[in-house]
Amino acid sequence: MLQAIGLTSRPRRDLPPLVDDLTFEARPGAVTALLGEPGSGKTTALRLMLELEPGRGVTYFRGRPLHRIPDPGREVGVLLGDVPGNPARTVRGQLRMLCAAAGVPASRADTLLEVVGISGLRDQRLGSLSLGMDRRVALAAALLADPCTLLLDEPAAGLSARDRGWLQGLLRGHAELGGAVLFTTDDAKEAARSADRVVSIAGGRLVADQDVAEFARTRLRPRVAVHTPHAARLADVLGREARAGRRTVEIVEESGNRLCVYGSSCAEVGEAAFRHGVLVHQLADETGDARVAPPVPAPVPQARTGPGAAPATAEPAARTATAAAAAPGADPGPRTAAPSAEPGPRTPDPRTPEPRDPDPAEAVAGGPWAGAGAGGAEEVGCGGVGDGAGAAAGTGAADPVWGAGRRPGRVVRRVGGPVRPVRYELLRVFGTGTPALTAGLVVAVSVLVALVLARVGQVPRGRLLAAWPEVFPLPPAALGAGLLGALAFGEEYRYPALAAARGTVPRRLGLLAAKLGVGACLALALGALTVAADAAALRLVFGRGPVPLHDAAQWISPAVGWAGLLVGCAWAGVLASGAFRSATAGLAAVLAVPVGVVPLVRKVLEGPSAYPVAGLAARLRRLAWGQWPPEVDHLVAGALRVMAQPVGTALLLSLMVLLCAYGFTGLRNRVRW
Repeated sequence: MLQAIGLTSRPRRDLPPLVDDLTFEARPGAVTALLGEPGSGKTTALRLMLELEPGRGVTYFRGRPLHRIPDPGREVGVLLGDVPGNPARTVRGQLRMLCAAAGVPASRADTLLEVVGISGLRDQRLGSLSLGMDRRVALAAALLADPCTLLLDEPAAGLSARDRGWLQGLLRGHAELGGAVLFTTDDAKEAARSADRVVSIAGGRLVADQDVAEFARTRLRPRVAVHTPHAARLADVLGREARAGRRTVEIVEESGNRLCVYGSSCAEVGEAAFRHGVLVHQLADETGDARVAPPVPAPVPQARTGPGAAPATAEPAARTATAAAAAPGADPGPRTAAPSAEPGPRTPDPRTPEPRDPDPAEAVAGGPWAGAGAGGAEEVGCGGVGDGAGAAAGTGAADPVWGAGRRPGRVVRRVGGPVRPVRYELLRVFGTGTPALTAGLVVAVSVLVALVLARVGQVPRGRLLAAWPEVFPLPPAALGAGLLGALAFGEEYRYPALAAARGTVPRRLGLLAAKLGVGACLALALGALTVAADAAALRLVFGRGPVPLHDAAQWISPAVGWAGLLVGCAWAGVLASGAFRSATAGLAAVLAVPVGVVPLVRKVLEGPSAYPVAGLAARLRRLAWGQWPPEVDHLVAGALRVMAQPVGTALLLSLMVLLCAYGFTGLRNRVRW
């Protein structure tokens, strides 16, 4: 059950709010359409439900607001706009990444690809998909976690008649299993075809909340569409014959050579035109939409009406002519006709394989809601964990949410624990070629710089292996590590993909720790690869490599410093991109450390220290619970020497500031991991 109560958006300057005191509900087991003209507040209402926009009111999903649900992606499936994914990522890679974010098995992605009929496109890039295929991928993403509620914004926009029929069957199948479906549309005929209940809004306010039968009877009117080069003459002919036969006929002369005749049939209009010699190019039965007027009165075109005539449709440049009063005993209410046929299917692209449209019954029975876990595994979805239901479907116990006998039998195994954010981050990182491209570019630049430095000479061995001349603020490997770290959150804000919070990345300490851990591993691997490539290039070109280090005390300290520099740059990129919501800001923060912070720290650290810290490693060893081996002293001493350097101190201070900024801007988010 979805209940929206008093939804009101923030007022705009000198304008009323886009959504004003909107209250309605979408019941389980039914498809509900939110109908309104473009600009009437449909999308804003959905964003208010998802707490993505400031405003008043509350929305309950099975009795709980969204910020009180531990895993909102498993309760609500969302489609807002296009697929929020990196265009370079494959369809299968995108869905597998979202599976990790939702905590469901990766095999769920392949199952949903079969259900939505695009299994043949699993290796296609998201940027190469057509609008129809993009919509199918977005629906698969919304259904991954087997949510009880679907919120879909214009799901049929731009789709062909065949795709719309498939979409209608899929939504109907979800509702038949007990789920609630709410979708927005501006097409009254589509709402009548697809929905069980229609909520009509205008100007952000509720106009009507009707079941589909009542909606079709009061909103949809049958009409005859006529194309003729003599529209005015045919309108006069039909009006005279209607008055002679005492029938109620409404004639709307639209732009061009088109007439819409209400209260008649194709046969009557065609015979009248034949008798009076009026040329007709086309006759067709249609279902007209009697638009719901907004709460604010608006001027409408004047119509020529007779007694008992139906009101004219408010359309620009329309002239209405209505015949005399209806015959005694006639039904004064509007009649209802079947929706008109949609245009023919689009011509398929020969380069794109034609999707397979599965049978809706087949999709419901064995598709996205088929059992995937073994006995005893934690389950999610409608009737799963967290809804207060009984132990298993079919026990006969009444579900407190769905009621007796209505609990869906959907089972999806949950993949949770601390590995879940790590799986997501690994799939996000390696789902595109960015890490390989960055590593290749860094190694190439580093080798070139190392060769130049070796040719010039008079360069310390450490800077030679790191390819770090004095004129560079940072070595190429550190810049590459910072770039990969900045993409950790920067890519998500550019291509928001984490389910119920479209446009808002759900962040908690688990996700932050996963990003920091994966970023550190990438930085260390990039640093090791760079040093190895530089050493190999020096040995290949000059016949000998750097002087070997035989004493552990000599190479441990530089290694610790090198690793600390790379990891610090990667972490600075992660925290800055998360705090400022941009990969560019993350990379700028990495560059700001040597350019801006290091000179300030160097001024503070200049001159002799009044209290030397010699022997700190030995004193720390005495404070420890156990005695560590002497080799650890070298590591501690190396780390302390690195932190005592201006670069190390500046990097440490920058990380502390960025961590505080991230906690202030990110961890306050109510949408949780």
